[in-house]
Amino acid sequence: MVGTLLASGSVRRRSATAAAAILALALTLTTAAAATFPQKGRSIQLLIGWAAGASTDVGARIMASGLEKELGTPVVPVNKPGASGQMTLTLLAASKPDGYTIGTTNFPSAIVSGLDPARKATYNRKSFQVLGLHVIDPTIFAVKSNSPYKTLRDLVEAAKAKPKTITITTTGVQSDEHFGILQLERMTGAKFALVHFAQGGATALPPVLGGKVDIYGGNVADVLAQVKSGEMRVLGIMDEEESPFYPGIKTFEVQGYKIYNASSRGFSAPAGTPKEIIDTLSAAMKKAVATEDHKKRMADMGLTLRYMTPEQYTKYWDETETVIKELLPFTKE
Repeated sequence: MVGTLLASGSVRRRSATAAAAILALALTLTTAAAATFPQKGRSIQLLIGWAAGASTDVGARIMASGLEKELGTPVVPVNKPGASGQMTLTLLAASKPDGYTIGTTNFPSAIVSGLDPARKATYNRKSFQVLGLHVIDPTIFAVKSNSPYKTLRDLVEAAKAKPKTITITTTGVQSDEHFGILQLERMTGAKFALVHFAQGGATALPPVLGGKVDIYGGNVADVLAQVKSGEMRVLGIMDEEESPFYPGIKTFEVQGYKIYNASSRGFSAPAGTPKEIIDTLSAAMKKAVATEDHKKRMADMGLTLRYMTPEQYTKYWDETETVIKELLPFTKE
């Protein structure tokens, strides 16, 4: 009996030693792979959660071009649209964490899809390691030039006096402007009649210009041409600072409503990607966004370039997720 126990203990020790050796070898191989990342000539796949031609797609392709120059290896954009980015996020979360597959993580969609049980996502916040934030496209309220609402306060007071009679667009349920509107309602007691356009700003804008909807709820980049031509006015911007695209237009905060809200676009890798690889990718991203060519191409699209490091992006993700968790139940009313 004693001999049997001793033999059993010996086997366990040998098994433990073998397991430790295998783990050590795996760590050595991972460290070696990370140290040589990226391998020259090996392509990095950049998954894009929206269709070709969409602003997320164009911005991601500009980033891919910059990363390719900085890393010295091909960075191939691959469009995987579907369910507001959920298709890409599903594929990204399941990808091998070796740095050769990265993808777009847009807010609020990346957060909402992981939180809302109805979306049945196979991932959550812990499924991703962020690389950096690229763009913040702040939420705006805009009106036709002949609108009776001259200021944001005019609009809020009218929406309080006559609840759910003033119509305002969104680009769909649980979109960034939907969350922005909900924040304003909860802060002020105003109530708007939301008109959701699931196909995006291109379909939401004509009804406002045609006088069928009172307010355009969208993003900075959406109405540049209309404001420039004098067709529309921007009442306020949900950002910490004024937009360079709308000089003199005040933020919501300056007008008395401390609300920050945006469609923000970043990039992430699968969880478990070695830190050395994350550092290499994020450093390349930082260099890419700092080039004059990158800045110009983004400005030409009317997109607010705002880089965040992985640490800053992680903090921003957590803060945004906290806000969305509080508001998510109200998106179903």
